[in-house]
Amino acid sequence: MANVKEQVWEPIAGFGVTFRTMFKKVVTEQYPFEKKPTAPRFHGRHQLNRWPDGLEKCIGCELCAWACPADAIYVEGADNVSDGERFSPGERYGRVYQINYLRCILCGLCIEACPTRALTMTNEYELADTSRASLIYERQDLLAPLLPGMEKPPHPMRLGEDEKAYYRGAGTTAAHSPAEGEVPA
Repeated sequence: MANVKEQVWEPIAGFGVTFRTMFKKVVTEQYPFEKKPTAPRFHGRHQLNRWPDGLEKCIGCELCAWACPADAIYVEGADNVSDGERFSPGERYGRVYQINYLRCILCGLCIEACPTRALTMTNEYELADTSRASLIYERQDLLAPLLPGMEKPPHPMRLGEDEKAYYRGAGTTAAHSPAEGEVPA
């Protein structure tokens, strides 16, 4: 008797799930036309940041490439040639910087490994493209845009006497005066 009861009841219970969802309102995302905001800690496309005077924060240490579990980052460091013409405040800068988004798993381990906070992740998630070669981002594709008051490198350091002033944040208040209503850092 129990076997017959199971044979009758189980299909009805299974169809119950189907009937409950059949009459619910369908939710349709209008994705390309209406984009929803991402979560605050979303891991999207990478960005190489700059100091307030326009020099790059990347010092070419290659720690991000070492930390990448997917081997998606290639960095080739070079020395800043002279004091007058610099790409970064340190002794070195990232001459070649590539991220292969065909391999990248957007885990964020490279961000944690960066000692100067040169590499961060944006909220940009539309990384699809029509060719494989265009998914290998070069240094110029990853660099943050120049904001007003920034100068395109190479140029001398503007925010302090040496690289220690940059890393400690001394001199950054001179390049950015707080706007009305803004709390100074």
